[in-house]
Amino acid sequence: MKKSIVWLASYPKSGNTWTRVFLANYLMNASEPLSINQVHNFGMGDSIARTYDMVAGRKIDVNDIPLTISLRDKVLRAIVANNADVNFVKTHNARVSPEGVEFIPDKYTRSAIYIMRNPLDMVLSYARHYGIDNAEAVKRITHPDNANAPVDGTVVQYLGTWAGHVKSWTTFAPWPRLVLRYEDLLDDPHTHFSKVLDLIGVPVDAERLDRAIRFSSFDELSKQEDTQGFIERPKESTKFFGKGQKDQWKTDLEPELADTIRAAFGDTMKRYGYLE
Repeated sequence: MKKSIVWLASYPKSGNTWTRVFLANYLMNASEPLSINQVHNFGMGDSIARTYDMVAGRKIDVNDIPLTISLRDKVLRAIVANNADVNFVKTHNARVSPEGVEFIPDKYTRSAIYIMRNPLDMVLSYARHYGIDNAEAVKRITHPDNANAPVDGTVVQYLGTWAGHVKSWTTFAPWPRLVLRYEDLLDDPHTHFSKVLDLIGVPVDAERLDRAIRFSSFDELSKQEDTQGFIERPKESTKFFGKGQKDQWKTDLEPELADTIRAAFGDTMKRYGYLE
């Protein structure tokens, strides 16, 4: 069985979907922007209940967490069974092993692209995405047991704290890995999206790269969402694609909440240039 999974991994609201939209536009080499509602064809999620139903041979109860955990390996095996060289799989799970089940097993993994974002900005996006206030969002991302509870169509996702998530994906692994900062993608998309293509072994063509970056701009994504909606938008959220900016925390995040995040994640933030 091939080790074909390329994980597109991130804490929620760190740029994962943007990266998938870029990849889809580049790989399709389309002459006009690809519909955001086709992007799931270029990187399936690892928590879609339908795939768990498929391997179980029946509709499962997503709230039966021991059952969904026990099906995890079968789901991943089904993904690699297509014998493709590369299967992009989007995940928000940390590299953890609940109930002793490896969520990101080496035996199926070809490589990983890990996208991180300044938690001071990410938390604002996270709050909006889940329809909660900033204080609740800070409480969740600093809690070691933070998880996305199962909802209709999606199984449980194990996040943990932001720093724990980063550490889980950036500590040793026996496969190649690219760690990207969302802010670097914003500042210099050509350089950093080229690294994504290098990792997956796709030649970088300058004109095609330029077009894919244009087609996956936040203006384009936001415009598409306004006109056609976005199937990945959660019910709690009024809009999936925000402004895609950095440093919004300076005006939008309460100072005491910013202090809480810095106190909780100082070491990791320093390591990746988010704190002096």
